[in-house]
Amino acid sequence: MTGTATTTTTAALPDGATTGTPRAKGGGVNARGLRIGLRRGWTEYLHLVRDRRELINSTVGTVGIFALLILWIGDGPVEGTGVSQSTFMTIGFLAFTVFSNGLMALPMALTTDREDGTLLRLRTLPGGITAYLTGRAVTFLCQIVVQGVLILATGVVVGDAGLPRDWLTLAWALLLGTVAVVPLGVAIGCLLPNPKTAAGAVGLPMMILMVTSGVMIPVTFMPEPVQWISQAFPLYWQGLGLRAAFMPDSMLAAEIAGSWRLPWVALALGAWAVAGMLLAPVMVRRVTRRESGSRLADRRPAAQAP
Repeated sequence: MTGTATTTTTAALPDGATTGTPRAKGGGVNARGLRIGLRRGWTEYLHLVRDRRELINSTVGTVGIFALLILWIGDGPVEGTGVSQSTFMTIGFLAFTVFSNGLMALPMALTTDREDGTLLRLRTLPGGITAYLTGRAVTFLCQIVVQGVLILATGVVVGDAGLPRDWLTLAWALLLGTVAVVPLGVAIGCLLPNPKTAAGAVGLPMMILMVTSGVMIPVTFMPEPVQWISQAFPLYWQGLGLRAAFMPDSMLAAEIAGSWRLPWVALALGAWAVAGMLLAPVMVRRVTRRESGSRLADRRPAAQAP
């Protein structure tokens, strides 16, 4: 995600902003920062779409791998169910799209911004943190939406996957799941030491959660302690909401408590979203306060080392 990490930094830098810009009264800084972030986030996404290498890495690559897996595995039914393998894979890749962008690409991008001094510059810009977080969120939300639509279309066209039974549930499960993980990804990015270790630090836990949360295989196949632990994370609840949108009720036998538990899905994802939105700005402010020109200069040789 090199292109994303290096180019979206402009989301934090308002047009014409200087260190001497006076602070607005009555919360005006946050409103201005929000507007700037929305505009910058959309502009940056358009820039990424025009970047051929970034487009291949972030969108075409993901959808292409998904299409190859469908062609390799086929569209036969999962043993003991009336659900095709392509449908099950489509659900899994939709969840993976949200979590790989929110909990892997976003933390890595934020860590890169810290290393190159972007977060340090936020200290001098009124509303800079608001603009930065909004811009980052808009860019990644656009990526998630576009990749999700392409994955769903690929599953239907290439793998003959079934369309969702409940489009409304699909929409709110994807939206709420995205809102739950994007702020969490920001908080994780503030804790990572540097971009070189970021992929390893978040990649392995992400893969473990993908396996144990019912996204790849039914969660009831897991030991009971693993089932309880999985329910503490948003990936399980988003996966459950997506399965409720696609799967027939005959698949309830493979779910915990034999129910889709949609009210609990909304409650759990909503709680993660609120917690993340409260935590992320605090973490970014903490990181920016700790940054200084001397610390940035000390890290530069290590960052430039091969």
